[in-house]
This record gives sequence, structure tokens and C-alpha cells, in this order.
Amino acid sequence: MWASALCKLTLALAVQAALPSGPGRELVAERCLSCHEADLITQQRLGRAGWEREVDKMIRWGAEAGAPERQAMIDYLAAHFAPRAAAPAHSAEQGKRIYESRCLVCHEDDLSAQQRLGRPGWVREVEKMMRWGAAVAESEKELLVDYLASRLSQR
Repeated sequence: MWASALCKLTLALAVQAALPSGPGRELVAERCLSCHEADLITQQRLGRAGWEREVDKMIRWGAEAGAPERQAMIDYLAAHFAPRAAAPAHSAEQGKRIYESRCLVCHEDDLSAQQRLGRPGWVREVEKMMRWGAAVAESEKELLVDYLASRLSQR
């Protein structure tokens, strides 16, 4: 009994920390976070058709969701995790300054260049470095990721 309550509390805290409020949030948390970390969802940035394909794939692989639940999940994901607009040109300069002042303090440029990660990989890498103490403010994270992804993504 206590284990079940603890599991539900842990899931509720994870939902509050990672997923924005809105209709369908609890359903997405219940159906998705039981197998995936929240960052796998929050970093994807798919259009509505992409989320439809993703949810349908998960249902084919065993996720339980009827038609109304499927639609509520797609509505939520499409509303909160849609593709971002292109960053303005000045953002690239800001991202470069953040990279030079925060990343190159500990790493040589060639280490970053060797990574060849896609945008989701750079999100994970920057968040990991932030957890490990990199002096990157939350408000700087997207600028840094945009810079790294545009300069150093896999080709």
C-alpha cells in the first residue's frame, strides 16, 4: 500500500516539475511517464501530425489508450510541444557567447565538435552539464542548445 502511494506521489511530483498544466497533462503523465523520462517528451517538438504518429506508434507497442484518450493526449502534446519558431540572428551570437564563457571554461572546442549530436542530444547534454554544475542559467539554456545544434549537429 505504501509503495503504491509513494509511486503515485513520485509520479505527481515528476508531472508538476516537467509537464505544463493543461487538459490532458495527467493522462500523458500516466500513459507516457510510466516508461519514459519527461525530457524525452518535452524535447521532441513535433507538429500535430508528428504527435499523432508518435502516439499511434506507442499504442501499437502496447500503450493503453482508447480513442478519446488518444485524442486528449495528442491535443495536449501538440499544444505544448510544437516546433519552435526559428531563433533570431542575434540569438546565435548570444549562444556563441554563452558557449565560449560557460563551456570552454572546462572543455576544449574539439570535445564539443566531436559530439555531433542532434538537437535532442544537445538538450540532454546541456541539461546534464547544468546538473553537474555548469554555470548556465535556465534562461540561457535554449540559446546555448540552439547554438550547439546549429553549429555542431550531426550531418
